[in-house]
Amino acid sequence: MNISDFRASMTGDGARPNLFRITINLPAALQSLSKGNAFGNKLGMTARASQIPGSTIGKVPTQYMGREVYLAGNRTFQDWTVTIINDEDFIVRRALERWMSAINSHVSNVRGAGLSGPNSYVADAIVEQLSKNGPDIVIAKYKMIATWPTDLAPIQLDWGQNDVLEEFDVTFSMDAWDDEDGDLS
Repeated sequence: MNISDFRASMTGDGARPNLFRITINLPAALQSLSKGNAFGNKLGMTARASQIPGSTIGKVPTQYMGREVYLAGNRTFQDWTVTIINDEDFIVRRALERWMSAINSHVSNVRGAGLSGPNSYVADAIVEQLSKNGPDIVIAKYKMIATWPTDLAPIQLDWGQNDVLEEFDVTFSMDAWDDEDGDLS
C-alpha cells in the first residue's frame, strides 16, 4: 500500500469532527418549559461538542477444563455528553434545570405533575455528522432512544476569565441508540 492508495481510499477527504448537528426536543409533557421550540432551536446552535455514541458488549467468563473462555454478554450503552455554550438568555440551561426538576424536584423530592411514568420524561436525541460539501448533507445519523438528563455540570465563574464564553456539560442516559437506517435493532 502506498500514499496514492491511501488517498484513493479516503472518501471525501475523511469525516471532520467539527461538522455535526444535535437535535433534542423536550418531552411532550415538558414542552411548556420552552417557549415554542426555543430550547431545541437554541440547543442546535449552541451544542459545541459531543460524540457519536458508543456501546459495549460485555463478556461472560466461563471455565472449561481449567481454561477461562469468554462468551458474548449483553450490550450496554454509555452515557452521552453534550458541551453547550451558554448565552445571556439561559434558555438551554434553564430548560435542562427544569427538565431535571420535573423528574425529581429539588426540595420536595417528587416527580412533577404530568410525569406519570418513565416514558413521560424521556426524549429521543439525534446527532448528525455533516459533510464538508454542504451543511444540509448528512453523512451519518444516530438516534439516542429515551434520553434524559442525569448530570448538569456547574458553570465556572472567574473574575480572571476574559474573552471566554461560558460553557457547561450535560450528560444524558439512554436506553439504546440506532443508526440512520434503523437496521441495528
